[in-house]
Amino acid sequence: MPTEASLREAVFKSVRDYCGAGGFDFSFNPDKPIVRLHEPTFAADEINAALECMLTTRVTMGAKVREFEKAFASHFGWRHGLMNNSGSSANLLAVAALANPACRDGFKPGDEIIVPALSWSTTVWPIIQCGLVPVIVDIDPATFNIDPNEIEKAIGPRTRGVMIVPVYGNPCAMDAIVDVCKRHNLELIEDCCEALGAYYDGKPVGKFGRVGTFSFYYSHHMTTLEGGICVTDDFDFSELMRILRAHGWVREVEDQQKWFDEHPEIDRRFLFVNVGYNLRPTELQGAMGLVQLPKLASYVERRRQNAAWFRRELAQYGDFFDFQEETPKGLHSWFGFPIRVKAAAPFKVVELTKSLNEANIETRPIIAGNIARQPALKMYDHRTVGDLKHSSAVMEGAFSFGNHQAVDAGARTYVAGQIRTFLRSRGLI
Repeated sequence: MPTEASLREAVFKSVRDYCGAGGFDFSFNPDKPIVRLHEPTFAADEINAALECMLTTRVTMGAKVREFEKAFASHFGWRHGLMNNSGSSANLLAVAALANPACRDGFKPGDEIIVPALSWSTTVWPIIQCGLVPVIVDIDPATFNIDPNEIEKAIGPRTRGVMIVPVYGNPCAMDAIVDVCKRHNLELIEDCCEALGAYYDGKPVGKFGRVGTFSFYYSHHMTTLEGGICVTDDFDFSELMRILRAHGWVREVEDQQKWFDEHPEIDRRFLFVNVGYNLRPTELQGAMGLVQLPKLASYVERRRQNAAWFRRELAQYGDFFDFQEETPKGLHSWFGFPIRVKAAAPFKVVELTKSLNEANIETRPIIAGNIARQPALKMYDHRTVGDLKHSSAVMEGAFSFGNHQAVDAGARTYVAGQIRTFLRSRGLI
């Protein structure tokens, strides 16, 4: 009679055999060339870690999530990490905690938060959802990141914070940004959802403000399929986020006794002390994160090697293209490889991307482009500063293609060759 342990091991072995049989080989195949925006970072180890949670039936947020939170925070040097069901939820939780009445020096309704025009929707939506006003400023055209000089210009009597985005993993100019925030007493929030593994002056992005956020979405540097995390060194702030993350109750806080002593008349199992959401991750996500985290450094290194190769190989076409410049003192983690078609080029970006897509090279715009031009924003109170021309130039003329752990020498050569073929077809080389 097979034992429970032997049956479980048979399940795990079947998964390892399945993944090892070729179905999880995402290296470039010149006979069937395709370069996707992303290929899975997970395989048998991650699948089995998730399956183990399913087999134990312990699937809702618990020990695996807490273990991953501690491992992630320790890996990068934060005191506290709070895993969420997505990076977007991490942004929502961070802003909601800062706008909560229980937050020390928190935001008030109508306060303004400065954000870069080149950003993702869920950088801006939590600001609006929490009764705050986004103030949209332009980027540095070289780095694609928020311009510290534009931050300074945008500060007004209601300005209380700055939410930055290290675009595609390129660290922002943190010395200048931190200086502006200190001089004007502004709260700094770091939306690092596409910048995992990036550093500025030896410090991980997300370490410079009161709270940072990261994403573990399927296509990001490492994955828990969906998932994200808030990181902070502020204990009281971390406790507030734990309360808001799950219903407003105190079940997940570290200092529960404080609340029990204040409200002895209420059943401590269902003690609600604030408003709340349900942004909890699952045990499956925590278990996958524990397997993925040790692999992150190698994934980032492959992306950096790929980006360096593309820069060298495509530099000869500088008459037609601009490339994102790594921020001085920064270590870029290259979420993708962005290219901007120059305004004077004798072709449009859509012509080039159409050609690449037809050659099975997937492409995408850079984040959401100039967020101020998205129709949804017209429904809500916001303020723009300047003409945002650099963000619009990225929206109208830039794109990216895949730059991930599965992009190997064959894939790189194929992409560069297809760009060369397009230029040759136009008689440009």
